[in-house]
Amino acid sequence: MKKVFTLVAIASMSTLVSCGPSAEEKAAKEKATQDSIAAVEAAKAAEEAAKAQATADSTAAYTAAEEAKAKATQDSIDAAKTKGGSSKPKTAPKPKEEAPKEVKPGQGRG
Repeated sequence: MKKVFTLVAIASMSTLVSCGPSAEEKAAKEKATQDSIAAVEAAKAAEEAAKAQATADSTAAYTAAEEAKAKATQDSIDAAKTKGGSSKPKTAPKPKEEAPKEVKPGQGRG
């Protein structure tokens, strides 16, 4: 009985060892892991580059807007200087409104 048990134990161990992954399978799994890590790092680098580009675009747009604002202000100042006169525009005088006539009790409407 001991010999049978020993043979069964040796057979099961050899079967268990032979079912494990081979060197090629281990290498393929390691390569897949490295490829996955490289893909994640490339995506992160692309995201950081896009973020830097967006920041640069935003800064350039703000600078352009400020330059346009300064140019518009300077153009207004130059136009006011060449036109002459006061800086405030003249408006037409408002017509005076007549106060409504009060009707006292007993007078009627008219």
